[in-house]
Amino acid sequence: MIDAEKLEIFRRAGAATVHEAYGRKGDLAPGLRAMTGGICIAGTAFTAVCERGDNLAIHRAVAEAGSDDVLVVCGHGELVGYLGDILAEAALSRGIAGAVIDGGCRDIAELRRMRFPVWARDLAIRGATKIRPGSLSKPIWVGSVGVAPGDLVVADDDGVCVVSATDVDRVLEATLSRLAQEEIIREKLRDGHLTLDLLNLRDHAAS
Repeated sequence: MIDAEKLEIFRRAGAATVHEAYGRKGDLAPGLRAMTGGICIAGTAFTAVCERGDNLAIHRAVAEAGSDDVLVVCGHGELVGYLGDILAEAALSRGIAGAVIDGGCRDIAELRRMRFPVWARDLAIRGATKIRPGSLSKPIWVGSVGVAPGDLVVADDDGVCVVSATDVDRVLEATLSRLAQEEIIREKLRDGHLTLDLLNLRDHAAS
């Protein structure tokens, strides 16, 4: 478990800052995009693997996941509606922070109305079957990034970053340091300094 105070720091920092603090690692496939928009989440990964075109594993995951968990679903990139408004309603009632789906989702107007955060490859009107159980709480791959149960997930409009559970404390320190440094830079920019000087870019910029 990652305590609420740490999660709030990561949520405030956002996915891109955490990605930089992690040494530019952990970014999931860029094809995954925020479907609801305007929301940043941070939570622990609850993984699920769906059989192609079947979302029974997500129904099972919603029943077992806890508060502040993020459903991270291997849907094999299949563009079917793995998650829609009914599953989102069920997830919200369980306190689940959001869902990251390597596949499609649907009922987008309702998802946005509910403000349930979803990252997916695209919208897909075609419904999923519900007959094959899939698997839960096992390490999975999303694009080229491995995701294990309990890993940190930070996601916003920029994308999704996953940090191994063993690296969370180290990345937290780096994230806090980066946030503090960025605030110093902003103050200096407001005083009229240039990014060329603050970021030591003049040598690289010389033509």
